[in-house]
Amino acid sequence: MADGFEQMIHDARTFFTELSKNNTRAWFDANKTRYTEGIKKPAEFFADLIAEDIARISGDPVQSKVFRIYRDVRFSKDKTPYNTHLHMMWKPVADKPLTPSWFFGLGTDYFIFGLGLMGLQGESLARYRAFVDRNGEALQDAIDASGAQISDWGPAPLKRVPKPYEADHPQAALLKRKALAVTTDMASDWEAQGLVKAANAQIAGLLPVYRVWMS
Repeated sequence: MADGFEQMIHDARTFFTELSKNNTRAWFDANKTRYTEGIKKPAEFFADLIAEDIARISGDPVQSKVFRIYRDVRFSKDKTPYNTHLHMMWKPVADKPLTPSWFFGLGTDYFIFGLGLMGLQGESLARYRAFVDRNGEALQDAIDASGAQISDWGPAPLKRVPKPYEADHPQAALLKRKALAVTTDMASDWEAQGLVKAANAQIAGLLPVYRVWMS
């Protein structure tokens, strides 16, 4: 059942396809109103709605964020000024170790929902590895049962299992990671249910993974 956000998805797909072929300030300035009215404003409303649903379903309040279309090109070889995707994140309000964030991503060739921990380093990375050593089997089982896929977003995994863990550790693949995000495909669900109901279904489906992370 349509819920009003289908137009945002259709507009975003069209807009980002065109932007990927015309990634210049001149083109964007001429089409900025399309982006602001058809994508940015509805996305902010959607993000606020889903923040309430995540809090209700998970029991943990979150803060919503719609990522900017403007790229930070200061340290990038790619100097194109705009992102060609719509990304959102819901970050936990409580500052607890290893609490994953939820996220939504729509690009020209993907449409996903998921959750994960990104940018692990220092103490947070050590905590993650200790968690995997302790609960990695339960985490992997929950991921497998949810039908989610481990994403390749973030830094590349290490080539070897980090010390002090053994090379033949049963969760070696997870221990090698410096970020862990799992995603599910939204593409086949959202039009039949409406985007909000489809997102709620994804949250519920990933909840067992979230529960293991929070254990």
